[in-house]
Amino acid sequence: MPFHDREILETFRMVDAETLDIRTTTLGLSLRNCARGTVRETAAAVRERILAAGRDLVKTAELVEASYGIPVINKRVAVTPVALLGDSVAEEDLTPIAQAMDEAAREIGVDYCGGFSALVQQGTTLGDRRLIASIAESLASTERVCSSVNVGTTRAGINFDACVQMAHVIKQTAERTADRSGIGCAKLVVFMNAVEDNPFIAGAMHGVGLPDEVINCGVSGPGVVRSVLEAVGPDADLGALAEAIKKTAFKITRMGELVGRETALRLGIPFGVVDLSLAPTPAPGDSIAEIIEGFGLERCGAPGSILALAILNDAVKKGGAMAAARVGGLSGAFIPVSEDMGMVRAVADGALTYEKLEAMTAVCSVGIDMVAIPGDVSEETIAAMLGDEMAIGMINNKTTAVRLLPIPGKQAGDSVDFGGLLGVAQVMPVNRFRADGLVRRGGQVPPPLNALTN
Repeated sequence: MPFHDREILETFRMVDAETLDIRTTTLGLSLRNCARGTVRETAAAVRERILAAGRDLVKTAELVEASYGIPVINKRVAVTPVALLGDSVAEEDLTPIAQAMDEAAREIGVDYCGGFSALVQQGTTLGDRRLIASIAESLASTERVCSSVNVGTTRAGINFDACVQMAHVIKQTAERTADRSGIGCAKLVVFMNAVEDNPFIAGAMHGVGLPDEVINCGVSGPGVVRSVLEAVGPDADLGALAEAIKKTAFKITRMGELVGRETALRLGIPFGVVDLSLAPTPAPGDSIAEIIEGFGLERCGAPGSILALAILNDAVKKGGAMAAARVGGLSGAFIPVSEDMGMVRAVADGALTYEKLEAMTAVCSVGIDMVAIPGDVSEETIAAMLGDEMAIGMINNKTTAVRLLPIPGKQAGDSVDFGGLLGVAQVMPVNRFRADGLVRRGGQVPPPLNALTN
């Protein structure tokens, strides 16, 4: 479908005044041909695979950016879950593979490399166990590598034993990076219903059902949507707001498809999906919280916040689906607290609590994201928090995720400035009552009835 002059002018306005951007161009790579007999040989094969396939990614993305005048903020690589390689090697520690991914990512100039991951919704293999045991050291000893573990699906239920394991890994990762305020946890996600074509860090991975190589594009435009709400005005009803957001999401997604397809064409790689996810940044005006407040709320977290977020998320998905041949990834509204200055302000003002945020994840795109908690919160409490969020995803048949940051030495009310896109983490209080007895039970949570009858 060709672009009209009016649409092109609208795009220029959105880029210039409303911080519209291509948040990421992500190269997905299969590593299934990289398995070798030793971890060192496998790491070398992984490094060469990323170097060979990704050598021109950054240069090509920059050329497309210059051609269309649309900023491409991040260039990333996502690989097949590395746990798949872990069964074939002789050694237990898979950290050298993560380090090889990091070296290759640095050489080709990408911002992050995702896929140090495992899928364990119904149990673990040797490779899964090796990878999970290697996460903390891998994230502590690398800069660009991101890790994720999928612990459940609606059809399989929840592997709660894996939740318990991941609570330990989260605490361990925070401790290994305590000299950097536990920043390793910002690169670690626990998933329910993970998707295989997600271009967004930290959960990006290249699914086993995808081709050898693919280009996926992630678009973000909170500032554009906020401007639309301002233009519609305070007298418009909620249906009119939803329609305005849907039309805007349509325009943003079409622009993302244009950039993504052009990048894929120049690289000679198949184009995959556009992920239209309203992902905030710490920049002024680039806030999901401010969009929610634009519905007529005094602060994000006030009564009505879940309703506003549900309308926003649904309108974004509908507009994106209308605009592109293949919308995928997570497509919706992200609520990473530390990366959104409006969210940080709402937490500081007491408007947004952890429990309210947890409720909001039932209708947003992902889940508990970039939420700082006191460093002394126990592993058992974290495991139960993971279980709660996984249950929301399982029952609602949606992707949910948890990216918790236990900040060593910090208590509720403290803050940590990570800088850049990671923003300012405002440490949130956690319910003081324990769930140790539940956690000790472990086991596999059965899937809900609706999953068995569909």
